[in-house]
Amino acid sequence: MSHERLPQIAPQELAERLDRGEPLQVLDVRTPEKVERGHIVLGSELDFHAHPNSRLFALPDVGELHLDTARPIAVVCGHGNSSKKATAFLRERGYEAYSVVGGMAAWETVYVARHLSPTPSLSHVVQLDRVGKGALSYVLVSDGDAVVVDPGRHLERYDALMAELRATPAAVVDTHIHADYVSGARAAAARWQVPYFLHPDDAVSPYDQTPGKLTCQALREGDTIAFGRATLRAAHVPGHTLGSIALLADDGLALTGDFLFVKSVGRPDLAGQSDSWAKLLWHSLERAREGWPGEWLVLPAHYASEDERRADRAVAARFDVISATNTAAAIQDERVFLKWIADHATTFPDAYRMIKEANLGLVQLSDEDAEILESGPNQCAVM
Repeated sequence: MSHERLPQIAPQELAERLDRGEPLQVLDVRTPEKVERGHIVLGSELDFHAHPNSRLFALPDVGELHLDTARPIAVVCGHGNSSKKATAFLRERGYEAYSVVGGMAAWETVYVARHLSPTPSLSHVVQLDRVGKGALSYVLVSDGDAVVVDPGRHLERYDALMAELRATPAAVVDTHIHADYVSGARAAAARWQVPYFLHPDDAVSPYDQTPGKLTCQALREGDTIAFGRATLRAAHVPGHTLGSIALLADDGLALTGDFLFVKSVGRPDLAGQSDSWAKLLWHSLERAREGWPGEWLVLPAHYASEDERRADRAVAARFDVISATNTAAAIQDERVFLKWIADHATTFPDAYRMIKEANLGLVQLSDEDAEILESGPNQCAVM
C-alpha cells in the first residue's frame, strides 16, 4: 500500500476520541527507552501496546502482539514516519490500523478544551488540557474580556478559543516560571498587546540570580487583576518556586499553578534548594489551610495521571476534598511533611534548567529546540 494513500488519524482527533472513552488501541513502535520517557496515556478505555518496529516486522505471527482485529489501532512513532510502514504492515494482515500524523511530537501539541461551569462573574471558565504534557492552562472570560493563565507556546490554540468565545484578551499571567514547557505568556502579551503578570521573585534566575530579560508587571500578595465583572487576587505561595502564586477568583475558584495539585504538591527541588524551599512550601500550605474555604474549587496547572480527573474529565477538586485525600496536603506536622518530601525525592530532566532560562528570556530557543526540550510528560509534582 502506498504511503500517500495510507489511512491516517490526526492527533487531535485521536485525543478527542480517547477522551470520549472510545475503546481504541494504540500501538507505539518507538524504542523501549523512548516509550519509557513518555507515551499516550489518555482515556479510560485506552488499550496501549508498545512494540518497536524492529520486533514487529520480525514476528512470525502477528497474533503475538495481542491486538484486536475488531477495533481500530492508532500506530504512533516519533514524528509520523516509521508508523506508516507499521500501519501498512498491519493493514496487509487484516487490521484496521491508522498512522498518527506527526507522531509523538505532534501529540504533545494537542490541547483539549474543557468547559467548566460558569460563575456569577465568569461567563466562561475553560481548562485547556495539553494531554501529552499533563499541563493545564486556563481562559477566564467576563463580559467579553479574557485573562489567560499559564499558556503554552502554541498560541493559535488560544486565538481559536477566544474567537469561539467572542472574547478579547485583557491580560496574561504565569503562576510561576515553568520548568517543563516553554511558556507562551510573553509572546501572547506581545501579540495581543496586553500586560503580562508575574511575581517579581520569579523574574530572576533561581540558579544564579541573573535578572530575566522580560517585560512583566509585578503581581504580589494581595494584588488584583480586574476584568469585566470579575477579579482575580494573587496569593503568594512559594515553595515550588520563590515566586509561585495562586489566583483566587471572587466566585470561589483557586488557580493554584504548581503549588497544589489534586493528588500532590509541587516539587521544591528544581533549583537545588530543596530543604529551604520545602519549608516554604509547608508554610504556604499552612496559610492555605487556615484561610481558604473548603468549597473553593482548586484548578491546578498540572496532573500526573488519569485518576486526578473528575467524571467530566476536568482536573479539579474542592479544597476540602484535596486537604483530606491528597497525601502531602493532609499531613499536619511540619517534620513529617519535610520527611515525606525528602523520602519522595526523584531526579528531574536536565532540560528543566534550560527551559526555565528560556522562559526568563535568558536563552533563545527555536521551535525545534523547544520540541526536544519539552518531550515527555511533566515531572513537576512530588510523587
